[in-house]
Amino acid sequence: MMTEALKKTILVVDDAPENIHLIKGLLGRQFKIKAALEGEKALKIAVKGADLILLDIQMPGMDGFEACRRLKEQPDTAAIPVVFLSGEEEAEHKERAAELGAASFFSKPVDPIQFSRFVFKLLE
Repeated sequence: MMTEALKKTILVVDDAPENIHLIKGLLGRQFKIKAALEGEKALKIAVKGADLILLDIQMPGMDGFEACRRLKEQPDTAAIPVVFLSGEEEAEHKERAAELGAASFFSKPVDPIQFSRFVFKLLE
């Protein structure tokens, strides 16, 4: 069993607490999960350290695209992989995510096995 201090940290950014809860249930045993309900808070948490950011698009205030742009602009957070996890499925959203430097894009609801495998591979 991995000690808490050795676990990699995933920052989940979603304005729906139930989505954060689902990710905690799926990945919380293997990873340390931090959460933010909006983009501004996510930027502050990310600077303190994260190994992966799971980011929704539609949020109040700053949307996920703007949050990703700002994360990739800052030297302290630019190297953190960002994976969009969104209810949006349009090709233009996936293209924009890629243009902003996102590692991947998953549409909700995700396949839990496929998504977990992706996260483990990304963070190994």
